[in-house]
Amino acid sequence: MKSSRRAFLEGGLVLPALAAVRPESGFVAQTPAAEPKLVYGSLGKTGLKVTRLAFGCMTTSDPSVIERAADLGINLFDSARVYQGGNNERMVGTALKKYRNKVYVTSKTLANDKQQALADLDTSLREMQTDHLDIWYLHSRGTVSAVNDGLLEAQNEAKKAGKIRFAGVSFHGGHAEVMPAFQALNHFDVFLISYNFAMGNAIDPLIENARKAGIGIVAMKGLAGGVKPTVRSYVVPPEKLNLLTRAGAPVAALKWVLKNKNVDTIIPSITDMDQLDENILAMSAPYGDKDDRLLMARLEDIKDWYCRMCGTCEGTCAKGLPVADMLRFTMYARNYGQFSLGRDSFRALPSEVTSVRCSECSSCSVKCPNGVKVASRLAHAQEVFA
Repeated sequence: MKSSRRAFLEGGLVLPALAAVRPESGFVAQTPAAEPKLVYGSLGKTGLKVTRLAFGCMTTSDPSVIERAADLGINLFDSARVYQGGNNERMVGTALKKYRNKVYVTSKTLANDKQQALADLDTSLREMQTDHLDIWYLHSRGTVSAVNDGLLEAQNEAKKAGKIRFAGVSFHGGHAEVMPAFQALNHFDVFLISYNFAMGNAIDPLIENARKAGIGIVAMKGLAGGVKPTVRSYVVPPEKLNLLTRAGAPVAALKWVLKNKNVDTIIPSITDMDQLDENILAMSAPYGDKDDRLLMARLEDIKDWYCRMCGTCEGTCAKGLPVADMLRFTMYARNYGQFSLGRDSFRALPSEVTSVRCSECSSCSVKCPNGVKVASRLAHAQEVFA
Protein backbone atom coordinates (compact mmCIF):
# COMPACT_ATOMS: atom_id res chain seq x y z
CA MET A 1 0.00 0.00 0.00
CA LYS A 2 2.83 2.39 0.79
CA SER A 3 4.41 1.88 -2.61
CA SER A 4 1.04 2.42 -4.25
CA ARG A 5 0.61 5.70 -2.42
CA ARG A 6 4.10 6.86 -3.37
CA ALA A 7 3.42 6.07 -6.99
CA PHE A 8 0.14 7.92 -6.78
CA LEU A 9 1.76 11.12 -5.59
CA GLU A 10 4.95 10.73 -7.60
CA GLY A 11 5.88 13.37 -10.10
CA GLY A 12 4.32 16.46 -8.49
CA LEU A 13 1.05 16.07 -10.33
CA VAL A 14 -1.07 18.10 -7.94
CA LEU A 15 -0.36 21.37 -9.71
CA PRO A 16 -1.05 20.01 -13.22
CA ALA A 17 -4.39 18.80 -11.97
CA LEU A 18 -5.25 22.21 -10.59
CA ALA A 19 -4.09 23.85 -13.77
CA ALA A 20 -6.74 21.89 -15.61
CA VAL A 21 -9.41 23.72 -13.61
CA ARG A 22 -9.98 27.17 -15.02
CA PRO A 23 -11.32 29.50 -12.27
CA GLU A 24 -12.70 31.89 -14.86
CA SER A 25 -14.92 29.19 -16.28
CA GLY A 26 -16.76 28.47 -13.02
CA PHE A 27 -18.34 25.05 -12.70
CA VAL A 28 -16.55 22.66 -15.02
CA ALA A 29 -18.44 19.41 -15.40
CA GLN A 30 -19.44 17.06 -18.14
CA THR A 31 -23.08 17.12 -19.15
CA PRO A 32 -24.62 13.66 -19.03
CA ALA A 33 -26.43 12.39 -22.09
CA ALA A 34 -30.21 12.62 -22.03
CA GLU A 35 -30.31 8.83 -22.11
CA PRO A 36 -27.47 7.57 -19.89
CA LYS A 37 -25.71 4.42 -20.94
CA LEU A 38 -26.43 1.72 -18.41
CA VAL A 39 -23.78 -0.92 -17.80
CA TYR A 40 -24.59 -4.06 -15.84
CA GLY A 41 -22.60 -6.44 -13.71
CA SER A 42 -23.47 -9.96 -12.59
CA LEU A 43 -23.55 -9.92 -8.80
CA GLY A 44 -21.48 -13.00 -8.13
CA LYS A 45 -23.47 -16.19 -8.44
CA THR A 46 -26.70 -14.59 -7.20
CA GLY A 47 -28.04 -14.25 -10.74
CA LEU A 48 -28.85 -10.58 -10.15
CA LYS A 49 -27.91 -8.24 -13.00
CA VAL A 50 -27.24 -4.91 -11.37
CA THR A 51 -26.27 -1.55 -12.76
CA ARG A 52 -22.58 -1.02 -12.04
CA LEU A 53 -23.48 2.37 -10.60
CA ALA A 54 -26.04 1.72 -7.88
CA PHE A 55 -27.57 4.05 -5.30
CA GLY A 56 -26.40 4.43 -1.71
CA CYS A 57 -29.27 5.97 0.20
CA MET A 58 -27.52 6.75 3.50
CA THR A 59 -27.39 10.52 3.06
CA THR A 60 -30.48 10.90 0.85
CA SER A 61 -33.38 12.92 2.23
CA ASP A 62 -35.15 13.78 -1.03
CA PRO A 63 -37.20 10.81 -2.30
CA SER A 64 -37.56 12.39 -5.74
CA VAL A 65 -33.85 11.72 -6.36
CA ILE A 66 -34.40 8.02 -5.68
CA GLU A 67 -37.46 7.97 -7.93
CA ARG A 68 -35.58 9.63 -10.77
CA ALA A 69 -32.70 7.16 -10.41
CA ALA A 70 -35.19 4.30 -10.76
CA ASP A 71 -36.75 6.01 -13.79
CA LEU A 72 -33.30 6.26 -15.39
CA GLY A 73 -32.77 2.53 -14.88
CA ILE A 74 -30.58 2.25 -11.78
CA ASN A 75 -31.79 -0.95 -10.15
CA LEU A 76 -29.98 -1.46 -6.83
CA PHE A 77 -30.77 0.70 -3.79
CA ASP A 78 -29.00 0.35 -0.45
CA SER A 79 -30.24 1.38 2.98
CA ALA A 80 -29.73 0.23 6.60
CA ARG A 81 -31.70 0.00 9.82
CA VAL A 82 -29.36 2.54 11.43
CA TYR A 83 -29.48 5.22 8.74
CA GLN A 84 -31.17 8.45 9.79
CA GLY A 85 -32.51 6.82 12.93
CA GLY A 86 -34.64 4.42 10.89
CA ASN A 87 -36.20 7.15 8.80
CA ASN A 88 -34.07 6.31 5.77
CA GLU A 89 -35.64 2.88 5.29
CA ARG A 90 -39.10 4.40 5.52
CA MET A 91 -38.30 7.06 2.92
CA VAL A 92 -36.64 4.57 0.57
CA GLY A 93 -39.56 2.17 0.85
CA THR A 94 -42.05 4.88 0.00
CA ALA A 95 -39.99 6.18 -2.92
CA LEU A 96 -39.52 2.72 -4.44
CA LYS A 97 -42.96 1.25 -3.77
CA LYS A 98 -44.16 1.59 -7.36
CA TYR A 99 -40.81 0.30 -8.69
CA ARG A 100 -40.47 -2.65 -6.32
CA ASN A 101 -40.79 -5.35 -8.99
CA LYS A 102 -38.13 -3.64 -11.13
CA VAL A 103 -35.44 -2.90 -8.56
CA TYR A 104 -33.39 -4.64 -5.87
CA VAL A 105 -33.41 -3.27 -2.32
CA THR A 106 -30.96 -4.03 0.47
CA SER A 107 -30.65 -3.23 4.12
CA LYS A 108 -28.38 -4.03 7.05
CA THR A 109 -28.36 -4.83 10.74
CA LEU A 110 -25.83 -3.97 13.43
CA ALA A 111 -27.32 -6.57 15.81
CA ASN A 112 -24.96 -8.89 17.62
CA ASP A 113 -27.37 -11.74 18.32
CA LYS A 114 -29.93 -13.77 16.39
CA GLN A 115 -33.05 -12.49 18.15
CA GLN A 116 -32.22 -8.81 17.66
CA ALA A 117 -31.11 -9.38 14.07
CA LEU A 118 -34.40 -11.02 13.13
CA ALA A 119 -36.31 -8.26 14.92
CA ASP A 120 -34.35 -5.69 12.91
CA LEU A 121 -35.19 -7.55 9.71
CA ASP A 122 -38.92 -7.52 10.45
CA THR A 123 -38.72 -3.80 11.16
CA SER A 124 -36.81 -3.20 7.93
CA LEU A 125 -39.41 -5.10 5.91
CA ARG A 126 -42.24 -3.14 7.49
CA GLU A 127 -40.56 0.23 7.04
CA MET A 128 -39.53 -0.51 3.45
CA GLN A 129 -43.03 -1.78 2.59
CA THR A 130 -41.83 -5.04 1.10
CA ASP A 131 -42.12 -8.73 1.90
CA HIS A 132 -38.45 -9.42 1.22
CA LEU A 133 -35.02 -7.86 0.89
CA ASP A 134 -32.88 -8.84 -2.05
CA ILE A 135 -29.74 -8.66 0.11
CA TRP A 136 -29.58 -8.44 3.89
CA TYR A 137 -26.19 -7.55 5.34
CA LEU A 138 -24.61 -8.15 8.70
CA HIS A 139 -23.20 -4.65 8.87
CA SER A 140 -19.77 -3.31 9.82
CA ARG A 141 -18.10 -6.63 10.73
CA GLY A 142 -14.44 -5.66 10.73
CA THR A 143 -13.32 -8.65 12.76
CA VAL A 144 -14.01 -12.37 12.42
CA SER A 145 -15.47 -12.49 15.92
CA ALA A 146 -18.13 -9.94 14.91
CA VAL A 147 -19.95 -12.72 13.03
CA ASN A 148 -21.25 -15.46 15.31
CA ASP A 149 -23.27 -18.63 14.77
CA GLY A 150 -26.47 -16.95 15.88
CA LEU A 151 -26.20 -14.29 13.18
CA LEU A 152 -25.51 -16.91 10.52
CA GLU A 153 -28.55 -18.84 11.71
CA ALA A 154 -30.62 -15.66 11.48
CA GLN A 155 -29.70 -15.20 7.83
CA ASN A 156 -30.37 -18.87 7.06
CA GLU A 157 -33.78 -18.73 8.72
CA ALA A 158 -34.62 -15.52 6.92
CA LYS A 159 -33.77 -17.17 3.60
CA LYS A 160 -35.93 -20.19 4.33
CA ALA A 161 -38.80 -17.90 5.31
CA GLY A 162 -38.49 -15.95 2.05
CA LYS A 163 -37.72 -12.73 3.89
CA ILE A 164 -34.35 -12.32 2.16
CA ARG A 165 -32.98 -13.66 -1.09
CA PHE A 166 -29.26 -13.37 -0.37
CA ALA A 167 -27.04 -13.08 2.68
CA GLY A 168 -24.39 -10.39 2.81
CA VAL A 169 -21.75 -9.02 5.15
CA SER A 170 -20.16 -5.59 5.16
CA PHE A 171 -16.87 -4.32 6.55
CA HIS A 172 -15.14 -0.97 6.53
CA GLY A 173 -11.69 -2.32 7.37
CA GLY A 174 -9.88 -5.47 8.35
CA HIS A 175 -10.05 -6.80 4.80
CA ALA A 176 -6.93 -8.95 5.06
CA GLU A 177 -8.37 -10.81 8.04
CA VAL A 178 -12.08 -10.98 7.36
CA MET A 179 -12.33 -11.55 3.62
CA PRO A 180 -10.59 -14.96 3.58
CA ALA A 181 -12.32 -15.99 6.82
CA PHE A 182 -15.81 -15.01 5.68
CA GLN A 183 -15.20 -16.60 2.30
CA ALA A 184 -14.21 -19.86 4.01
CA LEU A 185 -17.57 -19.98 5.82
CA ASN A 186 -19.25 -20.73 2.48
CA HIS A 187 -22.25 -18.78 3.76
CA PHE A 188 -22.25 -15.28 2.31
CA ASP A 189 -23.51 -14.45 -1.18
CA VAL A 190 -22.32 -10.84 -1.21
CA PHE A 191 -19.48 -8.81 0.29
CA LEU A 192 -19.99 -5.06 0.77
CA ILE A 193 -16.49 -3.64 1.13
CA SER A 194 -14.72 -0.31 1.48
CA TYR A 195 -12.70 0.22 -1.69
CA ASN A 196 -11.33 3.44 -3.17
CA PHE A 197 -8.37 5.13 -4.81
CA ALA A 198 -6.88 6.20 -1.47
CA MET A 199 -6.54 2.55 -0.46
CA GLY A 200 -4.70 1.64 -3.65
CA ASN A 201 -4.70 -1.89 -5.03
CA ALA A 202 -3.55 -3.76 -1.92
CA ILE A 203 -6.78 -5.73 -1.53
CA ASP A 204 -7.27 -6.48 -5.24
CA PRO A 205 -6.10 -10.11 -4.84
CA LEU A 206 -8.61 -10.63 -2.02
CA ILE A 207 -11.39 -9.21 -4.18
CA GLU A 208 -10.38 -11.42 -7.08
CA ASN A 209 -10.34 -14.55 -4.93
CA ALA A 210 -13.78 -13.83 -3.49
CA ARG A 211 -15.21 -13.08 -6.91
CA LYS A 212 -13.78 -16.33 -8.31
CA ALA A 213 -15.57 -18.13 -5.50
CA GLY A 214 -18.84 -16.64 -6.76
CA ILE A 215 -19.26 -13.99 -4.09
CA GLY A 216 -20.77 -10.74 -5.35
CA ILE A 217 -18.62 -7.67 -4.71
CA VAL A 218 -20.29 -4.35 -3.89
CA ALA A 219 -18.05 -1.35 -3.18
CA MET A 220 -18.77 1.42 -0.70
CA LYS A 221 -16.78 4.45 0.49
CA GLY A 222 -15.70 4.87 -3.13
CA LEU A 223 -15.27 8.64 -2.89
CA ALA A 224 -12.76 8.41 -0.04
CA GLY A 225 -14.43 10.80 2.35
CA GLY A 226 -17.37 12.17 0.41
CA VAL A 227 -17.48 15.10 -1.95
CA LYS A 228 -16.98 18.01 0.42
CA PRO A 229 -13.40 19.32 0.09
CA THR A 230 -11.39 19.90 3.22
CA VAL A 231 -10.10 23.46 3.22
CA ARG A 232 -6.34 23.36 3.61
CA SER A 233 -5.33 26.79 2.35
CA TYR A 234 -1.63 26.14 2.83
CA VAL A 235 -1.81 23.57 0.01
CA VAL A 236 -4.21 25.18 -2.46
CA PRO A 237 -6.69 28.05 -2.14
CA PRO A 238 -10.15 26.94 -0.95
CA GLU A 239 -11.81 28.24 -4.12
CA LYS A 240 -9.59 26.01 -6.24
CA LEU A 241 -10.34 23.02 -4.05
CA ASN A 242 -14.02 23.65 -4.65
CA LEU A 243 -13.50 23.88 -8.41
CA LEU A 244 -11.36 20.78 -8.37
CA THR A 245 -14.00 18.78 -6.56
CA ARG A 246 -16.81 19.99 -8.79
CA ALA A 247 -14.75 19.47 -11.94
CA GLY A 248 -14.89 15.71 -11.78
CA ALA A 249 -12.94 14.21 -8.88
CA PRO A 250 -16.00 12.31 -7.55
CA VAL A 251 -16.69 10.85 -10.98
CA ALA A 252 -13.01 9.99 -11.38
CA ALA A 253 -13.12 8.21 -8.01
CA LEU A 254 -16.09 6.12 -9.08
CA LYS A 255 -14.43 5.29 -12.39
CA TRP A 256 -11.31 4.19 -10.49
CA VAL A 257 -13.38 1.64 -8.57
CA LEU A 258 -15.29 0.40 -11.60
CA LYS A 259 -12.18 -0.19 -13.69
CA ASN A 260 -11.69 -3.22 -11.46
CA LYS A 261 -13.80 -5.80 -13.29
CA ASN A 262 -14.04 -7.93 -10.15
CA VAL A 263 -16.16 -5.20 -8.54
CA ASP A 264 -19.74 -5.78 -9.62
CA THR A 265 -21.20 -2.45 -8.54
CA ILE A 266 -20.65 0.55 -6.30
CA ILE A 267 -23.16 2.31 -4.01
CA PRO A 268 -22.09 5.96 -3.65
CA SER A 269 -24.27 8.15 -1.47
CA ILE A 270 -26.37 10.44 -3.65
CA THR A 271 -28.16 13.46 -2.25
CA ASP A 272 -29.38 15.51 -5.21
CA MET A 273 -30.07 15.47 -8.95
CA ASP A 274 -26.70 16.98 -9.87
CA GLN A 275 -24.85 14.21 -8.06
CA LEU A 276 -27.06 11.63 -9.71
CA ASP A 277 -26.40 13.01 -13.20
CA GLU A 278 -22.65 13.20 -12.63
CA ASN A 279 -22.35 9.77 -11.02
CA ILE A 280 -24.11 8.06 -13.90
CA LEU A 281 -21.21 9.11 -16.12
CA ALA A 282 -18.92 6.75 -14.22
CA MET A 283 -20.73 3.67 -15.52
CA SER A 284 -19.62 3.94 -19.11
CA ALA A 285 -16.82 6.53 -19.28
CA PRO A 286 -13.26 5.13 -19.49
CA TYR A 287 -10.72 5.90 -16.79
CA GLY A 288 -7.87 8.05 -18.13
CA ASP A 289 -4.93 10.32 -17.38
CA LYS A 290 -7.17 13.24 -16.42
CA ASP A 291 -8.81 11.09 -13.79
CA ASP A 292 -5.38 10.15 -12.43
CA ARG A 293 -4.46 13.81 -12.09
CA LEU A 294 -7.69 14.69 -10.33
CA LEU A 295 -7.33 11.86 -7.84
CA MET A 296 -3.68 12.62 -7.14
CA ALA A 297 -4.70 16.13 -6.20
CA ARG A 298 -7.58 14.86 -4.13
CA LEU A 299 -5.31 12.43 -2.30
CA GLU A 300 -3.01 15.27 -1.37
CA ASP A 301 -5.98 17.20 -0.02
CA ILE A 302 -7.27 14.41 2.24
CA LYS A 303 -3.99 13.00 3.52
CA ASP A 304 -4.20 14.66 6.97
CA TRP A 305 -7.58 13.21 7.88
CA TYR A 306 -8.74 10.36 5.68
CA CYS A 307 -8.28 6.86 7.15
CA ARG A 308 -7.31 4.30 4.49
CA MET A 309 -8.53 1.48 6.76
CA CYS A 310 -5.21 -0.30 6.29
CA GLY A 311 -5.31 -1.75 9.81
CA THR A 312 -1.81 -0.60 10.75
CA CYS A 313 -3.03 1.33 13.79
CA GLU A 314 -5.13 -1.51 15.20
CA GLY A 315 -4.18 -2.21 18.80
CA THR A 316 -1.58 0.57 18.98
CA CYS A 317 -3.55 3.11 21.04
CA ALA A 318 -2.31 3.04 24.61
CA LYS A 319 -5.87 3.72 25.80
CA GLY A 320 -7.41 1.02 23.63
CA LEU A 321 -9.34 3.33 21.31
CA PRO A 322 -10.74 1.85 18.06
CA VAL A 323 -8.95 4.45 15.98
CA ALA A 324 -10.22 3.56 12.50
CA ASP A 325 -13.85 3.42 13.67
CA MET A 326 -13.62 6.78 15.43
CA LEU A 327 -12.05 8.40 12.38
CA ARG A 328 -14.91 7.03 10.29
CA PHE A 329 -17.47 8.50 12.69
CA THR A 330 -15.92 11.95 12.34
CA MET A 331 -16.03 11.53 8.56
CA TYR A 332 -19.75 10.82 8.71
CA ALA A 333 -20.33 14.09 10.53
CA ARG A 334 -17.84 16.32 8.73
CA ASN A 335 -17.87 15.04 5.17
CA TYR A 336 -21.21 13.27 4.77
CA GLY A 337 -23.22 15.84 6.70
CA GLN A 338 -24.50 13.02 8.95
CA PHE A 339 -23.76 14.37 12.41
CA SER A 340 -26.37 12.21 14.13
CA LEU A 341 -24.95 9.04 12.61
CA GLY A 342 -21.43 9.99 13.70
CA ARG A 343 -22.54 10.94 17.19
CA ASP A 344 -24.75 7.89 17.69
CA SER A 345 -22.03 5.58 16.43
CA PHE A 346 -19.56 7.13 18.84
CA ARG A 347 -21.94 6.90 21.78
CA ALA A 348 -22.58 3.22 21.04
CA LEU A 349 -18.96 2.48 21.91
CA PRO A 350 -18.20 1.08 25.38
CA SER A 351 -18.02 3.65 28.18
CA GLU A 352 -14.35 2.89 28.76
CA VAL A 353 -13.77 4.15 25.21
CA THR A 354 -16.07 7.18 25.19
CA SER A 355 -14.65 8.40 28.52
CA VAL A 356 -11.10 8.68 27.15
CA ARG A 357 -9.78 12.15 26.27
CA CYS A 358 -6.80 12.30 23.95
CA SER A 359 -5.93 15.75 25.28
CA GLU A 360 -4.87 14.09 28.53
CA CYS A 361 -2.09 12.10 26.81
CA SER A 362 1.31 13.78 26.62
CA SER A 363 2.02 12.02 23.30
CA CYS A 364 0.11 9.77 20.93
CA SER A 365 1.13 6.14 20.58
CA VAL A 366 -0.65 5.83 17.23
CA LYS A 367 1.53 6.55 14.21
CA CYS A 368 -0.37 6.57 10.95
CA PRO A 369 1.82 5.52 8.00
CA ASN A 370 -0.32 7.63 5.69
CA GLY A 371 0.05 10.86 7.64
CA VAL A 372 -3.37 11.14 9.29
CA LYS A 373 -3.22 13.47 12.29
CA VAL A 374 -4.83 10.93 14.57
CA ALA A 375 -4.60 12.69 17.93
CA SER A 376 -6.24 15.92 16.77
CA ARG A 377 -8.96 14.07 14.84
CA LEU A 378 -9.87 11.85 17.79
CA ALA A 379 -9.79 14.80 20.19
CA HIS A 380 -12.24 16.57 17.90
CA ALA A 381 -14.55 13.53 17.91
CA GLN A 382 -14.47 13.40 21.70
CA GLU A 383 -15.27 17.09 21.91
CA VAL A 384 -18.25 17.12 19.57
CA PHE A 385 -19.75 13.66 20.19
CA ALA A 386 -19.27 12.98 23.90
